[in-house]
Amino acid sequence: MTAASTPEIEADRQALIELIKAEAVFHGDFVLSSGKRATYYVDMRKLTLDHRAAPAIGRIMLDLIGGIDGIVAVGGLTLGADPIANAVMHESTRTDRPLDAFVVRKEPKDHGRGRQVEGADVAGKRVIVVEDTSTTGQSALKAVEALRREGAEPVAVAVIVDRRTGAQAAVEAAGLQWLAAIDLDDLGLAPQ
Repeated sequence: MTAASTPEIEADRQALIELIKAEAVFHGDFVLSSGKRATYYVDMRKLTLDHRAAPAIGRIMLDLIGGIDGIVAVGGLTLGADPIANAVMHESTRTDRPLDAFVVRKEPKDHGRGRQVEGADVAGKRVIVVEDTSTTGQSALKAVEALRREGAEPVAVAVIVDRRTGAQAAVEAAGLQWLAAIDLDDLGLAPQ
């Protein structure tokens, strides 16, 4: 994403970029979910769960997915997607297209109704998977698989920060649109 659709949302995006740079980029020696090593780590959970950033994240992500018709819900693999989906859901109530949220468990429950997808009824509905950031795309694709088993129609994966480490290619190879609000250039970081 190079810019948001309105000056107000772009101001939110720029403010979020500054917060990420100041508080969510950690330098050191890290192992990513892919097993690869990195010299920095973008810890978006620090901000998706922060009162200063969450409302803006909701507005930014809602703007990012706004051009996709027929979406009724957003969510993804727990834990990273949960606060993003909730932020989008809350911000969407201010629009003429309110969205519901869902949570995809890593595994189906072994009790109760045995569900893997909780929250909004997704059967037969167009949905978007959200994530804070993605290295390989595998978390998003695991959520997509569970959603498809529930009869949902996932159409896109939308991330706050695109690490440019292969997730986009994996998501697009699965037939889904890839959307990112912020990329490494915005953060002044080089791909790893």
